[in-house]
Amino acid sequence: MTNIPRAIKAINPDASFNTANNDVDTIEWLDGTTPIAKEDILAKVDELLEAEATENAKKETDKANAKTKLKAGEALNDDEIAALFG
Repeated sequence: MTNIPRAIKAINPDASFNTANNDVDTIEWLDGTTPIAKEDILAKVDELLEAEATENAKKETDKANAKTKLKAGEALNDDEIAALFG
């Protein structure tokens, strides 16, 4: 699950901050880190959630394809193997 700290680190990997309860309104910027706008953080959260949903959908498709291929005795590709065993 995407959270505020993950979004901040995706924007600025060197950011130093504290936050409570995954709440964007509780961010305390530390060590001279330039604050990131709340709107930018929330946009990044949405972007990361969309990417996670896309990846999860791909994994489910790969898993279904792998099962079908296994039943038919066909070879699996690397993504299908990872979906089943990764």
